[in-house]
Amino acid sequence: MAPRHRHRRTTAVTALAAVALTVPLAVGCGAVEKAFDCAQLAVEISNDVDDLQNAVIGAANDPTETGRVLTALDKDIDKLDDRTDNADVSKAIGHLQTAVDNVQKSVDQGKNPDLTPVRDAAGELTKVCTP
Repeated sequence: MAPRHRHRRTTAVTALAAVALTVPLAVGCGAVEKAFDCAQLAVEISNDVDDLQNAVIGAANDPTETGRVLTALDKDIDKLDDRTDNADVSKAIGHLQTAVDNVQKSVDQGKNPDLTPVRDAAGELTKVCTP
C-alpha cells in the first residue's frame, strides 16, 4: 500500500506546485494588463493632444472644436486617473491636468494657448506608462 500513499502525496505536491506557480503568473498578468491599459490610454491622450493642436490652429474656422477636444482630453485623463495607483503615473497625470487647465483658461480669456506644457506632460505620461 505504500505506492498508493506515495501516489497521493505526489499528486498533492504537484497540485500545490501548480497553484504556487499560477498565483504569481496571475498577479503578473494583472500588472501587465494595468501597464497595457496605461499605455493604451496614454496613446489616446496623445491623440487628444494632437487633436487639440489642430483645434487651436483651426479655431478661427470652428471655435467650438477646441472646447470639444478639451472635454475629451479631460475625460481621458479622468479614465487614466481612475485606473492607476502608480505614483509616477499619478504625478504625470497631475502635470497634464494642470497644463490642460491652463489651456482652458487661455481659451476662456480669448488668448492663444501655449500647448508646449501639454505636449511635454503627455510625453511624460507616455514615458511612465511604457512597460
